[in-house]
Amino acid sequence: MALNYKEIKGKIICKTGLRIGGKENTIEIGGVDNPIIRNPIDDFPYIPGSTLKGKMRFLLEHASGKVDPNGKVHSCCDSDCLICKVFGKNADAKNIPNEIEVGRVIFRDAFLTEKSKEELKELAQKTGYKYVERKTENVINRKSGTAEHPRDMERVPAGAEFEFSIMIRLFDGDNEKEIIDFVNKGLELLQKDSIGGSGSRGYGKIEIHID
Repeated sequence: MALNYKEIKGKIICKTGLRIGGKENTIEIGGVDNPIIRNPIDDFPYIPGSTLKGKMRFLLEHASGKVDPNGKVHSCCDSDCLICKVFGKNADAKNIPNEIEVGRVIFRDAFLTEKSKEELKELAQKTGYKYVERKTENVINRKSGTAEHPRDMERVPAGAEFEFSIMIRLFDGDNEKEIIDFVNKGLELLQKDSIGGSGSRGYGKIEIHID
């Protein structure tokens, strides 16, 4: 079976602060208890490919009316199902035939552009926070109206740009236009929705520019 590849690449621009949670093994004095994910080599934030793929699949399942009643990842035996063809079938699902459908998309991790790295270095010199902004959030007491339980959140600031790449596998018999159009529809939905955490509070609005 012949295999070819097509690539969709471009830039993801943060229109609001972006927060994709990471893990801090130790909390230092004056540190933040809600860090974002960073490249362990240079400490710059990045967007994992799994974040883009997972949110895109979630949105396309809803847009296609294929949300599992139990909230599980969609999988079916329909050979025309673009969700299963593009993203692959869930190997744990009971309704999958013996031959597992190979997913057509490969989402690469998205890393900061060199321009954004320089801008975040300048920000770090001004604020003392390494390549991020810190936003304090709290809970409003419903009776007194006062703020309680303040917590610091790390975010990638608005204006930061990431370079992204989606590789599309194309096998014999695949409808290339149909698959690429479906992926582009997912990119449109990502721009209407959000990525990362706290989207309902204004985080994670992005704009995508395709090369």
